[in-house]
This record gives sequence, structure tokens and C-alpha cells, in this order.
Amino acid sequence: MTSNLFSRRRAERFAQLLDEANGGRRHHVRSRADDHLAALVAVGRQLNADPPPVAVDPDFRTGLRAMLVAAAEREGVGAGASAPEATPAARRGALGQRGTVGAGPRGPFLPAVTARRARARGAILIGVTAGAIAVSGISAASENAVPGDALYGMKRSTERAQLALASSDLSRGQLFLDFARTRLGEAAALRGDRLGFDAVLDDMDSDTRQGVRLLTTTAAQRSDPAGLDSVNAFVTGQRRAVGDLLDGASRAERDRVRESIALLDAIRKRSDGLRAAIECKLPAPAGSDALGPTPTACPGDR
Repeated sequence: MTSNLFSRRRAERFAQLLDEANGGRRHHVRSRADDHLAALVAVGRQLNADPPPVAVDPDFRTGLRAMLVAAAEREGVGAGASAPEATPAARRGALGQRGTVGAGPRGPFLPAVTARRARARGAILIGVTAGAIAVSGISAASENAVPGDALYGMKRSTERAQLALASSDLSRGQLFLDFARTRLGEAAALRGDRLGFDAVLDDMDSDTRQGVRLLTTTAAQRSDPAGLDSVNAFVTGQRRAVGDLLDGASRAERDRVRESIALLDAIRKRSDGLRAAIECKLPAPAGSDALGPTPTACPGDR
């Protein structure tokens, strides 16, 4: 845990450094983690002084609030101080000792160690909040990044976070198809860069396969073609847009683009086959491949 950037101790120190950077009270301590955290603190200061001209996405705001509420409940931040039942000896000792469990003019007070833990938990929550807000600004600024740009890694990390927060395979499948559309836009910006162009199309095809597999599997398991509707709509729009990359492309680029077009054609064929199997009430296919379940033909089609 000591090597983890966001371990409990480092998160607390990160919160202190952010507080100091924004004019808060200096804590007069020095941590070995300070050098590692300096870059993040600098980002926090820059975002505070010159915030990106973007609005926080409502879904992100809702997700952040839910995350913070869950963290607060888990860590006990904000919970009322309820003193445990003390023995008579402990109560007698509490009368003369402040900092132990007892009753005072303002009611029960917490042991010193509990108070320190509460402050630490609060600092951690502050650090998480500040970090999440900073990340939201950076991720919004990274939306138009392409491979080779400084913020491209943040863009891909944001996509992975979206997948982690998705509530179902259907949602994750649709997200993968959205990412495939994003990769297509990046490919258009990288024409002329053979290695970058091919790499982005490889990522696009990978996102396409993963999204289609999730959607076709969900459709087969539920005997519901709704996921296939999403697949077909994606294929129709994506095939047209991928075909646009052929215009003015080099021979090597055209060969690579045709591979992606062939994949989309195979996906449409698979989707149509699954739809027919669902309509004739065949059981969910037992076999599968990179595109999901492999359907058998309806009895009348054999």
C-alpha cells in the first residue's frame, strides 16, 4: 500500500498540500510523498486559477456525488459521535480526563485517536473530491486528443472509467460502440501517419468486436432483438463513415480500411442470423466467437 499513490496516508497529505496551495493553513510537515504529489498539486492550482471552459457533465456530477456519499458512509465521515457504553470505572476516569470517552457540558466527546481518525478521513474525502474535480476538467479538455497528444492517455482512462461504471452488459456494449466511433474520428485525423492510422483502426476494430459481442450475447440470452437494433444502427452509420476514409487514401491505407469494412459486413451478417434465430424461437446458441453467439439456421432455412 505504501507504493500506491492514493493510499490513505498519501491521500491525506495530498489534501493538505491542496489546502496549502490554495491559501490554507500550513501544516509544517514534510512527507516523502511530496515530490510525487507536486505535479498533481500543480494541476490542482492551475485548474483553480484558470478552470477549463467546459461544463461538468451532469452524469459525472451525479456519479461523483454518489461516490462521495458512499465513501463518507464507509469511512464514517459526518456520522454523529456516539460514545460506546462505558464501564463505571471508565466513567469515573473520564470525569478527570479530557480526550477519553465521557460526558461534558456539550455532551459526549471523542477519544483523541478517534478525533484524529475523523480528521484524516475528512482529509482523504477532500483529496478524493479535489482530485475527481480536477480529473473531470482534464478529461473534458482531452475529448479531442489523438494518439501522440499529451492528454490522450487521460482520454482513454476516462473511457475505462465509464465502462467500470456501466450498469449492464447492454450499456457496456453501447459504450464500446461509442468508443469505436471515437477511434474513427481519430483515424481521420491521423491520415498520412501510417503507424498511427493503423494502430487507431486496430483499436477501433477491437472496440467494435467487444461492443458487438456484449450486445449480441445479451440479445441471444434474453431472446430480445433490442441489442441487435443497436448493432445494426451502428453498422449502417459506421460503414458509411469508414468508407469515407478511402477517399484520397494511400494504397496501404485503403487496404487497412477495407479490413474494417469487411468486419462491419460480417457483423451485419451475424446480427441478421441472430435475429432470425430469435424470431423462430431457437434456443440461445451454445457456440460463440469474437462477435458473440453463432446462431444455427431456422428449420425452414436448412
